[in-house]
This record gives sequence, structure tokens and C-alpha cells, in this order.
Amino acid sequence: MSLKPIRLVPDNTRMPFVKIHKIGMAFTLIVTIIALGALFTRGLNFGVDFTGGMIVELRLEQDANLPQLRSEFAKAGFDNITLQEFGAPTDLLIRLPQDQSPTDPKEQSALIEKLTSVTGENTEKRRVEFVGPQVGDELVTNSAIALGLAILGIMSYVWFRFERPYAIGAVLTLLHDCISVLGLFALTGLEFNLASVAAVLMILGYSVNDTVVIYDYIREYRRKFKKMSWEDLIDISLNQTLSRTVMTGLTTLLALGALAMFGGDVIRGFTVAILAGVIIGTYSSLFVSAPFLLYMKPDDHSKIKTAAE
Repeated sequence: MSLKPIRLVPDNTRMPFVKIHKIGMAFTLIVTIIALGALFTRGLNFGVDFTGGMIVELRLEQDANLPQLRSEFAKAGFDNITLQEFGAPTDLLIRLPQDQSPTDPKEQSALIEKLTSVTGENTEKRRVEFVGPQVGDELVTNSAIALGLAILGIMSYVWFRFERPYAIGAVLTLLHDCISVLGLFALTGLEFNLASVAAVLMILGYSVNDTVVIYDYIREYRRKFKKMSWEDLIDISLNQTLSRTVMTGLTTLLALGALAMFGGDVIRGFTVAILAGVIIGTYSSLFVSAPFLLYMKPDDHSKIKTAAE
């Protein structure tokens, strides 16, 4: 069904992707260097999930005034705690670092009493969770393994589905997306927790989906037009998928934009990561994964079999 009044990308576009691909590659290299620099110099702001500590959820008698509460908690000796609104305006989520999180139940009770003395007598204690340092270290290791296995699995699938040059291009694209998103966390100081790991894995899935669609077009056109130059082949394939790429990205961004605006601070890192990841993944599909084939030029018209075959 054609919806011409809301068509964002006209039919038969002729965008010169190959002509400007070196600019895109240079921009990609700059972004990657900045992201790696931020990761090595600033590092990630690991949340309680990874560093260990205590999470306390309280319900206040009145709406939480975060700037005022931060000042009052600082006066009470809590300098490194993190405060977030959670759910209703009266709900407050407190994250305490490992050095301020006692393991003894009596000491925890005394700590919570000290916290509620700042927030008011009628404060309701709703939830208390403690994450030990060993659990945090284990989660860091497991998260790194999950990311590594995801990239390895995607590379294996693309290698089996297409050919080695495509697999290398897909992995380079995924590494670019992953490094860019992690660099965003390092630059902005957003808390990196288990939800952030889920966001990165989701971004990898979104990006590889875009990449595989484009690769499929390139491979099919390569079979049909064996004498066509790789420059023309990639340009035609990217223009044929441009409408799908733009519409998919836009609809995803609209849904994520609503989450970012109304989801609250608790999932802010998750939604911001995915928002950035969708933009980065769309860009990398057009300017990283496809132009990479210009330098590899796989002869898959003679080596790759179709699914039907």
C-alpha cells in the first residue's frame, strides 16, 4: 500500500553513498577514537549492579525535591549516594556505594533510620537490596562474556549466511556501534548497569538486522549484474533499502522518544543508550558495513548458495 502523503524517502533515489563514503569513514574513525579515549581516560560510571552497594526505595510524605535532599544528605554524611525519582513523585530511590553499605542487618537498620531521619518521620521503607562486591565482579565478567558471545554468534551467522568479507564487515560495524555507545556512557557519565548491558545487546541486534538486509540486496544484485562495478552495485543497493532504513529508524525513535520523555530516571540510561544506538546503527549500516565491501569485493555470485539451493 502506497502512502504518498507521508512518504519520507521518494522512490528511485540516487544518493551518492560511495562518492562520500570516505567522509563517512573519516567521521567514523574520529568518533571511534573519541569514544575509546573517553573509555580509557574517564571510564564507565558503573552502577550498584557492578560495583556493589545498597539500593533503598522510600516513599516520602511529600514530593521528592532532589536538589534539597542531596544537600541534606550531604550534611548528614552521605556524600556519594545517588538519588532518583522512582515511579510516583513521592517515591525516592537511593543508591549507596559499597563503602557506605553495611552487611550486618543491625547496621543496615541503623543506616536506614539515619536515611529516614533526613527524609522525614513518615517515610515508608519499601525495598532494600544489597549487592556484594563479589556479585558485582561476577556481573561485570558475565556481561563482557555476553557481549563477546553476541558478537561471535552474529559473525558466525553472517559468515554462514554470506561469506567471510561480509562477516568481517558486519563485525567491524558491530564493534563500531558498541564502542560508540560505551563511549557515550563514558562522556556523559550516565550510570552503566545491567539495563545498559541489555541496551547494548539490543543495539547489536538492531544494527545487524539493518546490515543483513543491505547485504542481501548487494548479494542479489551481484548475482544479477555480474559485470557491474562495485561502486554502482553498492549505490543501487543502499538506495533501494533507503526508504526501509529511514522508516524503520524513525518509527523506532518515536517509540523510544516517548520512553525517554516519560519513562523517568530509572530507565533513563537504558532509553538514551538505545536512542543513540538506533541512530549510530542506522548510520553504520549506510557508511561502514556496505562501503567496507569496496575494499574486499567478495565474488559471492559464484561461491554463495541461496537458501533454496
